[in-house]
Amino acid sequence: MAKQRSDSSGFINAEQAADQLGVSRATLYAYVSRGLLRAHPVADDSRRHRYARGDVAELAGKRRRGRKPVDIAKSTLDWGMPVLESGITLIRDGQLYYRGHNAVALADQASLEEVASLLWDLPGFRKFSVSSPALPDGWGPLKKHYATIPVIEALLPLFAIASEDGETGIWQQDETRLAAGAARLLGALFACVTGQDAGRYPLHMQLARAWGLDAVGADLVRRALVLCADHELNASSFTARCVASTEASLRMAIIGGLAALSGGLHGGMTERIETAWQALDPRDMATQLRRQLAAGVEFPGFGHPLYPAGDVRAKALLELIEPEFLMAADISETMTALTGKAPGIDFALVAMRRYLELPEGAAFCVFALGRAVGWIAHALEQRRQGQLIRPRAVYVGSEPK
Repeated sequence: MAKQRSDSSGFINAEQAADQLGVSRATLYAYVSRGLLRAHPVADDSRRHRYARGDVAELAGKRRRGRKPVDIAKSTLDWGMPVLESGITLIRDGQLYYRGHNAVALADQASLEEVASLLWDLPGFRKFSVSSPALPDGWGPLKKHYATIPVIEALLPLFAIASEDGETGIWQQDETRLAAGAARLLGALFACVTGQDAGRYPLHMQLARAWGLDAVGADLVRRALVLCADHELNASSFTARCVASTEASLRMAIIGGLAALSGGLHGGMTERIETAWQALDPRDMATQLRRQLAAGVEFPGFGHPLYPAGDVRAKALLELIEPEFLMAADISETMTALTGKAPGIDFALVAMRRYLELPEGAAFCVFALGRAVGWIAHALEQRRQGQLIRPRAVYVGSEPK
């Protein structure tokens, strides 16, 4: 029988997967039946299956490391085995789901507030509007001072000043008041982003008004907010859960999330993309990118371990932007052709920021506003689990004298 060929979309066939794992085809199928590896049907032949390269490589690494507790502990911290249970977000087969609902489908019509009601799972309080807290005296001069500082550095201290623990402390058991307090935290974050009090309209409409957008721009921002709302146990969400596990307030969980989001391997990636984009000459962009790659410098924001066939969040935004924003399309197509990596959500947010001519730092702000909904959801879920997150370290230092 002729060998099956692999494709260029991040998948390999059964024979190649078995070879990479060093097992027989029968053992490969046993791995699938035990849930250790996921088989994806081939569109034109239901009898054949393919396997994500990243999944196979991860399983192969686990087999090489063996089952020693130390090795297992190390692997969990690097895109490894799950470390806690959550009913919020699922990433499977290259798709993203919020409590069982396809996130891309939700982005077609839902507002961030509707997604928040879904993710927070507070029975009896399914609909709310964002409202601003009473801003402290001297807020104007403070906002003016922080206006001279990059948004990625200013958003956390501004939010800490503008918000209060209020009704989101561990003592608050009334779900209506808890949800209202959480909504005020979103309002405080909105005020930090725009310098304006949050009104009663959906956040994307208020952002559109603050940034002077038309209906098309407002809809793009709405989609981006929904697609950024959560992404399972990323660094900022895990930070928010750790903070919440100590019985800190939801406000403190958001502050922890903002700190983690600012890093260059997370939401701060938008700043790196902006810098790299600014340096490109649109007249000879492809040549520049090839030379940079030859020098070992990749344009940031491409490739994602959880999406071997491409980040569905980025695709949902870029398909609406690239037809009218050719430079974004050119960068995306060139990088994908040269590296085989598809654009991620960070690149899509920067492309949207530039396409809509939003203020500098707006890509990070949209990411933070959307993801704050997820941080609150994770903090609430962690509270319900009632367990302090306290892992142990593998000591590798000098032995005691």
